[in-house]
Amino acid sequence: MMLQKNISLNSFSKHFFTAIKKFCKFANPLYWRGQGEVTKMKFAKHFFENKRAIFAFWLIAVMLMIGLLAPFIANNQPYYIKVFNHSYYPIFTTNNQIDFYDETGNIKTIDCRQMDWKHLPFDAAIFPFIAYSPNSSDIINADYKSPNDEQLFKNTKGETEQIKFRFKHYLGTNKRGEDVCSGLIHGASISLLVGILSMLIAGFLGIVIGLIAGYFGNDRWQMKRGTVYFLLIGIVLAWFYSFQLRWFSLSDALAISTLFFLFQLLISIIIFVLIIFLFYFFAEKTISRISFFSTPVFIPIDSIIVRIIEVIVSLPVIVLIISIAAIAKPSFTNLIFIIGFIQWTSIARFVRAEMLRIRNAEFMQAAEVMGVKPLQIIFRHALPNTISSALVSLSFGVAQAILIESSLSFLGIGLPVDTVSWGSLINAGCENFQAWWLVIFPGLCIFATVLSFNILGEALRDAMDVRMKK
Repeated sequence: MMLQKNISLNSFSKHFFTAIKKFCKFANPLYWRGQGEVTKMKFAKHFFENKRAIFAFWLIAVMLMIGLLAPFIANNQPYYIKVFNHSYYPIFTTNNQIDFYDETGNIKTIDCRQMDWKHLPFDAAIFPFIAYSPNSSDIINADYKSPNDEQLFKNTKGETEQIKFRFKHYLGTNKRGEDVCSGLIHGASISLLVGILSMLIAGFLGIVIGLIAGYFGNDRWQMKRGTVYFLLIGIVLAWFYSFQLRWFSLSDALAISTLFFLFQLLISIIIFVLIIFLFYFFAEKTISRISFFSTPVFIPIDSIIVRIIEVIVSLPVIVLIISIAAIAKPSFTNLIFIIGFIQWTSIARFVRAEMLRIRNAEFMQAAEVMGVKPLQIIFRHALPNTISSALVSLSFGVAQAILIESSLSFLGIGLPVDTVSWGSLINAGCENFQAWWLVIFPGLCIFATVLSFNILGEALRDAMDVRMKK
């Protein structure tokens, strides 16, 4: 019987991955271009033979699904409740406002989130599996109730009795009586979304920068000597006028909101580009016509990008993120952008290495001989052959982003104070070392998620490395 279940699970996994592959091929034909049917079959066979990778994938999928459905799994509002012969559906209301009939028949508008539905004299009700929101306090079970402690409940008559099973705190409570299991479920959405969204930003930056560095190298981009000199002067002046003079405006915008900061950053980038363009136009029209300054020189694009990566990598990442997070206003969006703009370096290095490996391949040289533009060569021919390294690095990066988010939440920065995450739950456990459940359960969630992404990354790396296959 167990063997049949395992076979059906593996079969369903294969069909699921086949559907994803077909969707990727339909959405972006460049992804599978040039890979060949044999390579696809080898990839699928090698990946599905790794049982740990299949288990890790489904564990991540389940956690992601739990995080996305968190408002319907853990909520103090019921799906359905009948009070005083009137039926309500609080959890499905769009504006959280409903017309409530009291026992005298009077109507009043209430906020579904503020109503204590569990203590109403209801005739029938259907509550979620966890009948508590992450920030809702159960005063009678406050002051660290463990999963094994006796938990109490006040009925509609005001009498204290043994808590009912559907209202039980399965993983205990914290100091304020907040349900730990509800915090874990809602924290899954925070941790996974921060990890995935931040690495999408880091992946875009890393892939683009890595492709440019690997393709152009140090010997493929030529400019006139006079243009180079003027551009160096222009870069210094552009940085001064666009960022240095506007530093206080950018820092104030970062403390206000993410959108306002992005708007101010866009203004600085426009000023920077305009100044660079003016210096380039002036140099091309005047000084570059002199014989000495008209000599073409190579621009070491690869060396410049590598030096920038080395500088960023040499900085302590957690200290840098803490410094930026201390200046910025704590918000979910700010944390995503901060982690995304810091974590692109590893992806850029992998993509650059793959690009250096294939830049002199026959199909690349054929495209150059045919007169294809460099950007078309990079994104149409080179990208499909380097995307595997980026995917593997993205998988490892998500795990690292989750650890960074948990560390910042543990320190109490990065996210708003009222946002519950796995790191904030562990931080609450530091107030009372005897409350082991506040540390063990969030720690296990972080450990399982990070380990799953690492196992998935290793499986993708082994499956996509064609040179390792027999």
